[in-house]
Amino acid sequence: MRGVRLSLLCSLLMWSPIMTGSLAESSRNDWIGDLRWGGYVIVFRHGATASDQKIDAMNNPKADPMSNPANCKAAAERQLNDGGRVQAQSIGASIRKLGIPVGAVLTSPLQRAVDTGMLMAFGEVQPVPDLAEAGPALSSEENDRRAQALRILVALPPPAGNNLVIVSHKPNIVDAFGQDWSDLREGEASVFEPDGEGGFKLIVRVQSDEWAKLSTVSD
Repeated sequence: MRGVRLSLLCSLLMWSPIMTGSLAESSRNDWIGDLRWGGYVIVFRHGATASDQKIDAMNNPKADPMSNPANCKAAAERQLNDGGRVQAQSIGASIRKLGIPVGAVLTSPLQRAVDTGMLMAFGEVQPVPDLAEAGPALSSEENDRRAQALRILVALPPPAGNNLVIVSHKPNIVDAFGQDWSDLREGEASVFEPDGEGGFKLIVRVQSDEWAKLSTVSD
């Protein structure tokens, strides 16, 4: 699958590009019901990976798909482990059981993010180079650019009746939304609500295993 630059992505999705704004956390208890109506952006960190796979874009510039897309499937790249695959499948199945509609799935081009999006099984997965992993191997300008790209996507209101799923990496999410995300776990989701004026607010953070619990409660 070919990646699409952010500048083209907005027109492909038929959403108007809006500059990012402030971030605020809400304590609302009815967020599941709201997600069923659509209009939210769900940002996931990719699923669980093998701890013995040490080479990735953070410490190996050659593994960065922005410089060498062929490395997306390289053996040295950190991959989902068996638990991560089951995790992604469970998240997707639980979200569908909850009746939460997903209209588009955008991922980093790194294989662990693409696989996470595919295993959730919401539909076609679109890799986006601007969501590729940030880190010390890149310039501060490039890391800032990727963080801004993520904020722009989160500020885009999805089409009526649908939600947008994004799968990226911890460094990007921390850079985009702040140090409160420094404890972000693999498979964790952050649900944001665009305000339609270029801003967004955090609604809730959801650990990977909580989706299944929520879907059981809703029975």
